[in-house]
Amino acid sequence: MTRSGRDRSHRVDDESTVPGGRARQSRPNQAGGSQRQEGSISAFLAFFAVALFALMGLVLDGGSAMNAQQAAYDEAEQAARAGAGALSVDGLRAGSVAIDTQAAIAAAEAYTVSTGHPGTASVADGKVTVNVRYRIPTSILGIVDISTLPVSATASAVNVYGVTKED
Repeated sequence: MTRSGRDRSHRVDDESTVPGGRARQSRPNQAGGSQRQEGSISAFLAFFAVALFALMGLVLDGGSAMNAQQAAYDEAEQAARAGAGALSVDGLRAGSVAIDTQAAIAAAEAYTVSTGHPGTASVADGKVTVNVRYRIPTSILGIVDISTLPVSATASAVNVYGVTKED
């Protein structure tokens, strides 16, 4: 008990006490009450930080995906050219230029394997078509559970011979 006859530890009012016996008043909110809102700014900052990292991930990882897309197209294009260069020896001996289907597919797919991104090739009507598909890892988008991005490209090539147009 204290001098006034009341126990200080059971005092109930609008003030809360801090260590050392000093009184601290709560700030009134806009409605005139005395609710404390100290944690609301931390939740906002946490959400804002995640959103900022996601946006940064879209910029950086999106740029990487665009570069990988261009590289995949270049690989598919070169593989198609390699396949289109596989001409039929029997066709050449007969005086016509024709693609050896099996050799063209083998050459195109061997090129894609040499680039590190195996693809598929097909031949139809003298045209070699190559498809390359793979995934690239992300560096920042992993914080929003996107660990890889897809990359794919398709390119075709034909073997052109002789004069194709007049001057």
